[in-house]
Amino acid sequence: MAVLALALIGAIQLRPVRNLYFAMTYERVFDRYDQTDKTPADVTATVDARAREARVLSAFFGLDNGLPSPIADFVICDGAAGSDGMPVIFSHEIDVQTVEPGDFRVVRLSGTIGEIACLTMAPADGPGELRTVLLAGQFGGQDDPPVSVEIAGHVLSQDQSITFKGARVDVTPLEEGPGLVFAQILPEASWNLGQQATSIPFGGGSGCPVGTKQIVMVTWAGGITKPSGDPADAQEGALYQIALADPDTIISPTALADTGDGDNNHKLCLDKVHPVSEVRFPAGHVTDPRDDLNPATSVSITQ
Repeated sequence: MAVLALALIGAIQLRPVRNLYFAMTYERVFDRYDQTDKTPADVTATVDARAREARVLSAFFGLDNGLPSPIADFVICDGAAGSDGMPVIFSHEIDVQTVEPGDFRVVRLSGTIGEIACLTMAPADGPGELRTVLLAGQFGGQDDPPVSVEIAGHVLSQDQSITFKGARVDVTPLEEGPGLVFAQILPEASWNLGQQATSIPFGGGSGCPVGTKQIVMVTWAGGITKPSGDPADAQEGALYQIALADPDTIISPTALADTGDGDNNHKLCLDKVHPVSEVRFPAGHVTDPRDDLNPATSVSITQ
């Protein structure tokens, strides 16, 4: 028995075996399957109280028949394994009870409509992150790629003040790498300073160090890692350039957080409060799950 236990412990220390083990014990809470819009149509506004329009910021064709099998069925949704993957990112955090596969239309180059089997908000489900929906299904391929995503149903903002119905965005092609699509000053209530990342690659990410004075949260078009597949760390954190009110004044984060959870968000930790205007990141340092390297990328801070 002791030999068997040691063998099991040794196997779990191997990354693929460890990931499969944690996947099989992972509890899904954000997977959805309805092929029709279930949300009441009593919200019609598409502009919020700050005059920000309800928009789809990005639809990233990240994987063609590439969602890992069998892990994707355990951690994404039933039927995801071996299918296409496409993160879709909204301008506002959304009410997760108002989003279903039937709310989305993935249009191919030929004009035909792709098939969305299911979706999930995971793994981008932490505080301030509920704007990324991961679609799984058959969206097209090299001969007939997806070219746009339209919101055909009533997906509502988190406060239910606006609807995204009618919003549309062009799809980022499969062969392109991920870029920055959103950045905000994270409210202090969402900081979780000192929090450790969970031991699974799709659990909660790390928090900024205790003593942090300001956090800039950035969202990429898709999940990113080092080219080796390891999570980003201080090496990538030092590459972020944060432009202040004077765009020629650049600072770097004192630490990088929200790593190790497999999602498309990072927290840039600062030891002082600054008038931040833009975040930049140089080309060729992080990859999507298909190993496409990022282009040089930048995004303005959303106020």
